[in-house]
Amino acid sequence: MKTIAYFPGCALKDQARADETGTLGALARLGYEIREIPRWNCCGTVFSLVQDDLMRHVGPVRNLLRVQAMEEEKVLTLCAMCYGTLARSAHFVEDPERLRRINAFLDPDAYQGGVEVIHLLTLLRDEVGYERLAAETRRPLNGLRVAPYYGCVLLRPRPFAVDDPDSPAAMERVVEALGGTAVPFPERTECCGTHLTVTRKDVVEERVGRILRSARGGGADALVVTCPLCHFNLEERRPAGTPDLPVLYLGQLLAWAMGEDDPGVASLVGRAAVSSEAVR
Repeated sequence: MKTIAYFPGCALKDQARADETGTLGALARLGYEIREIPRWNCCGTVFSLVQDDLMRHVGPVRNLLRVQAMEEEKVLTLCAMCYGTLARSAHFVEDPERLRRINAFLDPDAYQGGVEVIHLLTLLRDEVGYERLAAETRRPLNGLRVAPYYGCVLLRPRPFAVDDPDSPAAMERVVEALGGTAVPFPERTECCGTHLTVTRKDVVEERVGRILRSARGGGADALVVTCPLCHFNLEERRPAGTPDLPVLYLGQLLAWAMGEDDPGVASLVGRAAVSSEAVR
């Protein structure tokens, strides 16, 4: 068994629980012992763009300090936004003076730096490998046509992108390894509107409508995401007349393929199989 530290973040314990449950179950089948960070705190959700705003980084760095205390060298995230915030804060405190000042708030211990923040897609690509993922698949997706939606923070800014920002393929490769059909569509790397969902629902609705129509136009049976906020917007902010396209977490697909139950995926895979048989 390989051990890896795990930062869940707030949404994975609430509205995105299906993602956490599915992913952790799948990783256990792949030989990983997941060690959740003790006493983790919210990552802060967004990375502060103010250069001298050190206080905004205390929360993220405190989580990295706890990974250090676990004697782990890297920490796994499932949420795209948690990944972006933690990875960028880890880089931010590579500057010795910033680290010294932030450590003043982390009594009694000090963060030494060096913890690597990785996203699930990086783990599947670089450690598990797509071939092994396919070999361990117990219940293929039977050609289910899935449109991977990356959104913003998995691919931006470029130094922290989990894949090529202009032509990502990691999520597509995972879908195909699980027996599904990855559907490319033009809006897969466009922003869903993120936090404007609170103050400018009209903007989010316009963005979400474009994304869903684009995916349906490519022939998708479902969208797959790794960001709870993207999931919320794509489900709850879709305007009237928008295609009724289900939105799944990547963890749900992993769980199904590894033999776990998921009613939403089961229904979609069943319909895809019937449709494929009808075409024959």
